[in-house]
Amino acid sequence: MQRYNALPDFPENYGVVMTLTNRPRRLLHLDSSPRRDGCSRKLTQRFVTIWQQANPQAQILYRDIGQQPIPHLDEIWVAAYETDPQDRSPEMREAITLSDQLIDELIISDCYVFGIPMYNLSVPSTFKAYIDQIVRRDRTVSFQDGIPHGALKDKKILVITTRKFSYRADSGRAERDFQTPFLRAIFAVIGITDVSFIHADHLAAEPAIRQTFLTEAEQTLEQLALHW
Repeated sequence: MQRYNALPDFPENYGVVMTLTNRPRRLLHLDSSPRRDGCSRKLTQRFVTIWQQANPQAQILYRDIGQQPIPHLDEIWVAAYETDPQDRSPEMREAITLSDQLIDELIISDCYVFGIPMYNLSVPSTFKAYIDQIVRRDRTVSFQDGIPHGALKDKKILVITTRKFSYRADSGRAERDFQTPFLRAIFAVIGITDVSFIHADHLAAEPAIRQTFLTEAEQTLEQLALHW
């Protein structure tokens, strides 16, 4: 098993490796919780550990945007985005370099496991910053008559969320879950339509109830990891 902390630490010849048709499967593991001991981190790590055991030749890329936040877009980034690559100034190229790296990680990976806690009914601002960096019409999506055509087809993603309360269909709160529909929609824009969710909820409940639902999420992800 090979594990890399995103592209900056990837082998120098990765551009050659990724052209091989018989290369090992590659998984991008991303955590977005700012807490070092967050539940979503523990759950994604549990999934990846079991998946590695089932795929011993696999390569793992790791991106931690909770501890190493992705910057929000600024004026220079937007100017670079709106400028043809060959016409960008050195400042523009520098501003958009990280975006290109993040997109490269998605392109060279076959599947993705993202840990995303629910914040204020949606995603953390760190993850929204990540989305803004990777949804680009010059790289991950094109538009024809206003219809998006994503470049990341034939990929799949597992999203593991953590939530203080339940937003299931029978919870009385389902209409307040803006996280799940947003993620499905934005991933579809860039071509990822094979999207699975595991929700670890009731985390604000009393300890026994909390543990029951954590165990349920753990058992679900453990079974999925063996065959995913």
